[in-house]
Amino acid sequence: MEATTGAVGASSADGSGHNTATVVLGVQFGDEGKGKIVDLLCQNANIVCRCQGGNNAGHTVVVENTSYDFHLLPSGFINPSCMNVLGNGVVINLSGLFEEIEKNEKKGLADLHKRLFISSRAHLVFQFHLLADLYEEELRGSGKKIGTTMKGIGPTYSCKASRNSLRVADLLDDFNAFSEKYRDLSNNYCKRYPKMREELTTEDELKKHEEFRERIKPLVRDTVKYLSDELNSKSKKVIIVEGANATMLDLDFGTYPMVTSSNSSIGGVFTGLGIPPRSVGDIYGVCKAYTTRVGEGCFPTQMPEGVDEVIRQKGHEFGVTTGRPRRCGWLDMVMLKYANRINGFTAIALTKLDILDDCDPVKIGISYKSKKTGEVMDDFPASQNQFEDIEVEYLELPGWKSPTTHIRNFDNLPLNAKNYIRKFEELMGVKVKWIGVGSARDAIITVY
Repeated sequence: MEATTGAVGASSADGSGHNTATVVLGVQFGDEGKGKIVDLLCQNANIVCRCQGGNNAGHTVVVENTSYDFHLLPSGFINPSCMNVLGNGVVINLSGLFEEIEKNEKKGLADLHKRLFISSRAHLVFQFHLLADLYEEELRGSGKKIGTTMKGIGPTYSCKASRNSLRVADLLDDFNAFSEKYRDLSNNYCKRYPKMREELTTEDELKKHEEFRERIKPLVRDTVKYLSDELNSKSKKVIIVEGANATMLDLDFGTYPMVTSSNSSIGGVFTGLGIPPRSVGDIYGVCKAYTTRVGEGCFPTQMPEGVDEVIRQKGHEFGVTTGRPRRCGWLDMVMLKYANRINGFTAIALTKLDILDDCDPVKIGISYKSKKTGEVMDDFPASQNQFEDIEVEYLELPGWKSPTTHIRNFDNLPLNAKNYIRKFEELMGVKVKWIGVGSARDAIITVY
């Protein structure tokens, strides 16, 4: 493995003269550091897109000691010459969107309104969605909660699937028709949740959205056509797709029902932006050097109490969106290989290696076996109940017991840290292209 230096780029052509989009996806349960990798790639990018999720996501980018938190906005805003797109697959809370724009502009990011396009086909998150999210979680009771962020994302996607939702296009069209449908939806939710009637401020919300209508109008585009034109442009375009959440939270392939409500694996890129498969080039997976999970759900490689607290404190493992403490565990290679089957990663960005600097030994979960029969399981289980019968077989490797935050070249890493990376590549069958060794913007090793 040889380290290389030079500009960091992204795939931009597919050999036929067309531009292609580079996709960045979370491999685990989210919070892997996707924003940092997108920031690295988008330094030379023309466009950064979000294709799914809403403000339940949370990406942090640190630039010159200033921390920028992005929830709805793509991380491409750090690059002042980069356009940013919220695709049709994103669900948008307009109040949250404008608050996020204002918050980041106060931190020094300029002209955010001028560098954002929003799909006219994106669906909107409303007050009744937020309340429904809260009520549904309460109804699940103790031990059955899915760990929702309470941002109304699930109810909005449910509304979309039942064909009752309101989109950006509806808001910009006849506002009287929009208001009538909004009131109908509000009444329907109140019938389902009677106590909601006391908390809803329907007419106030409509007044807000009438104001939002004027503010959002200049930002709205047919983003399908916009991206198609850019992908088929004769001039070179660097286009990045920033995935939100992660593969193991994917609605279809994740640890259902403790998942998000959209497709956060590669399929969501196509349906959430309206681009064809041939327009995707490299697919980069972002993976921590260990595993974390916020909220409920199975976690076979979770560390024992005490060990996980050390990692949590050192890695600042608290949710960007909710502030909840993340559960911490060792790498789970069964899960990672499953994620690779789904996404077909070109390469991996392995982040937060420095958090393991004091660990000895370091462990990698390499197989699952049944506690009852002792048989090794070939597949990643689909049922939550199956995880109760799982025992993880670990590979133990010696730790490096040496700081790595100052290192910027692979060859300068401690030998045991290099061995950990090499073993990761061997087990997963995918090369590691970047290694994160700290929260600073430049705390990254480009391997090749």
